[in-house]
Amino acid sequence: MSQTVASTTASASAPATSETARGRRARIALRVLQVLLALFYGIASALPKLIANSAAVESFDKIGWGSGAMYTIGALELAGAVALLVPLLQSVAATALGALMVGAFIVQLTAFHGQNAATPVILIVPLALIAWARRGQNTELLRLLRRRA
Repeated sequence: MSQTVASTTASASAPATSETARGRRARIALRVLQVLLALFYGIASALPKLIANSAAVESFDKIGWGSGAMYTIGALELAGAVALLVPLLQSVAATALGALMVGAFIVQLTAFHGQNAATPVILIVPLALIAWARRGQNTELLRLLRRRA
């Protein structure tokens, strides 16, 4: 009888263990995705704007926004990149960067005749995934903000 109970207990815990392992792998994959996106936004996207790279300056001049908008968008991208790495801000950062990518998509369609318009759309997908997967932290962030108010 004890062998039957032991084998039943072992088989009952096996799915729980695999679910835990699957959940752990998913959390690690999501964290890796967040780090990669943070690196992309911080280095490849924000840095050229913040150091006034000639290509960035030319792009913003072409759409008629000038250097003020270039520095502002670069700062927003850098802030979003950093916030993607802060547990309490991850969902909000992904949502904000996603909204920024909607704007980038519209600009690519209108000012650049669709050239590179796929890039912001492609970036929206993992940002939406992060925003959704980390949405539970929004409750904690609101609780913290209400406590301070």
